[in-house]
Amino acid sequence: KVAIVTTDGNTVSQHFGRSPYFKIMTIDNGQIIDEELRERRTGHFARNNQEHEHSHHNSEGKHGYGADADAKHRTMAEEISDCQVLIAGGMGSGAYQSFFNAGLNVILTDYRNINDAVNALIKGELKNLAASRTD
Repeated sequence: KVAIVTTDGNTVSQHFGRSPYFKIMTIDNGQIIDEELRERRTGHFARNNQEHEHSHHNSEGKHGYGADADAKHRTMAEEISDCQVLIAGGMGSGAYQSFFNAGLNVILTDYRNINDAVNALIKGELKNLAASRTD
């Protein structure tokens, strides 16, 4: 299963925390066999929005670090614990590391269309642009 952050079910969200949905796509034998639009319970625009701040920075000034941030990221990862891959346009480096540590293959991409991104993943052509898409 692949989770893609989205605001509308069609477009890859460029900011992980600001996407209200996950589009979950189940892939079997190189084919998409199921799709689900799952409302997020976490993040900036979640229905039960918790205050989400990025005040905890690491020594390089990147946000999303510290015990509070780690706890929020764990909760976000639990929402997609049935998935193996997470695709987003970008996210904070602390979130990226937390999702990676939770066992997800995190791919940050410049693809805008969800179907294009997933088809590139299936073909083994989806490049991870994490070095330029984390902050």
